[in-house]
This record gives sequence, C-alpha cells and structure tokens, in this order.
Amino acid sequence: MDSSHYQVMASRGYNKLARIITGNCLTGISIAWWKWTHNAHHIACNSLNYDPDLQHIPVFAVSSRFFKSLTSCFYGRKLNFDPLARFLISYQHWTFYPIMCVARVNLYLQTLSLLFSPSRQVPDRALNIMGILVFWSWFPLLLSYLPNWPERFMFVLASFAVTSIQHIQFCLNHFSANVYVGPPSGNDWFEKQTSGTLDIACSSWMDWFFGGLQFQLEHHLFPRLPRCQLRKVSPVVKELCKKHNLPYRCLSFWDTNMSTIRTLRTAALQARDLSNLVPKNLLWEAVNTHG
Repeated sequence: MDSSHYQVMASRGYNKLARIITGNCLTGISIAWWKWTHNAHHIACNSLNYDPDLQHIPVFAVSSRFFKSLTSCFYGRKLNFDPLARFLISYQHWTFYPIMCVARVNLYLQTLSLLFSPSRQVPDRALNIMGILVFWSWFPLLLSYLPNWPERFMFVLASFAVTSIQHIQFCLNHFSANVYVGPPSGNDWFEKQTSGTLDIACSSWMDWFFGGLQFQLEHHLFPRLPRCQLRKVSPVVKELCKKHNLPYRCLSFWDTNMSTIRTLRTAALQARDLSNLVPKNLLWEAVNTHG
C-alpha cells in the first residue's frame, strides 16, 4: 500500500518498481487497476454513484438508494437492481464474511478485465501484464508441488481466507459510514472524508495486524503519509474535527464489525420489503416459502 502511495522509495521510478513487484508479481492484482479505482475512491469517498468501492451490485448494497438502479459514473453502466440482486442482497448480512473469504477472485477478474480492455487507456499496460504473468507462473508452480487436488484446493482457500482480513477491513472503514449521491461539491472535501470514514481503535502493538487501515480518516486526509506516521497525526486530526464540529468516529474492531453488519442487515430487510414491487423469480419463492 505504501509503495502505491509513493511512500517507500525516494523516487517515483523505484516506487513503481516496488509496487509492480509487491502487487502484480506477488499478489496477482494489477497496480494499474488498484490506482484506477483507489484514486476515484479518495476523490469521491462514499459517493454511491462515483465511488467504485461501494458499487458491489448484485452481491452487496449499503443503501436502499441502490434499489433505484443507479448509474455508476465510474464504470459508465447501470447498476441493475434485478431479481437476482434483490435475492442476494436480502441475505447479505449472512453472506458477507463467506464472500469476503473468496473476494480475491473478483480482484483477479477486475485486473484481467482492465488490462485486456481495448477501450481503456492503461498506464504501463505492458509492465502490468508482465507482472501478472509472473504471478500466474509461480503460483500454479507452487501448487503443483502439493500431492493432490484436495490439498491444493484447501491451500488456495486458506490463502484467500487470510487475505480476506484485509478485504473486511476495507469494508469496515466505509460500509457503515455516511453515503451520498453525486460528486463531491463545493469546498466540502474535508467534510466528505470525515463523514465517509471510520477509524478502528487498537493498541499500538496491533498496528501490524491492521497495517495502517485502522487510521482510515488520517489516511484519507494525508494519503501520502507513511502508515507508521498515521498514529502520530491522529491526535491532531481529532482536535481539528472537534474544533470544526466534524465527526471523528473511532470504534473497536468488534463494534465496527457490528456496525457494518447492521448496515447490511438494514438494507437487506429493505430489499425484502420490495417484494411486491419487483417481479419474483422461482429461487426467491423457494427460499421464502412459508408453511
């Protein structure tokens, strides 16, 4: 993360090399894709139709406003709230953690979709593709040394489950924060960052676990500040928010999980209430049959 924010090396070139190695070569996730989505997330934090980090239809919806089939200004397409989306979202507070355990598959697909898209301009496309090829060379080779397919499957599943901790943390930072429709306007950029982010309270000896993501507001205000410095600026940000009557929400890891699940459950129940407004399908009828 730090190399992608130009925080590790002394020059942009060395930072680019570091992020290609740590991102593309070691994880299989294109840094070009990451920068494309992450820059938009920072600019329009928690905008339902501009922030791609909230646009997970048909699997998740953090607000009932998605039920109006919003048009994504980032992807340039309509986020259709169809019967399949209604069914999946209706149980999203139950499926959240299981889906997070395999969420990395979606990042692989997003990476390939961007890098091999003929209609998009991708900076350093060839370099990013080379890095992805490195990953898809060594990772299958590593799996081939395991004795059988069940063990290979369990190894891949376990590796995805470990990385799900990071995916969950991204969601905890934003899913239950304030959302809005439209681009950030006027001079309220600072306010949008404070209202759209949640910090996670933890002791300094747990910083290794959260990797700086626990200071999400501080990171949004100072995106190029190295993660090891975020704890130091946290008291300053708190005082600044207090001075200007802006929200500074910092919850425990447990409470942020509970807050996220409550947000997902609220939207799930609202999706179920639309059962008379959206055409039903056989799967919906089967799961929701009573008596």
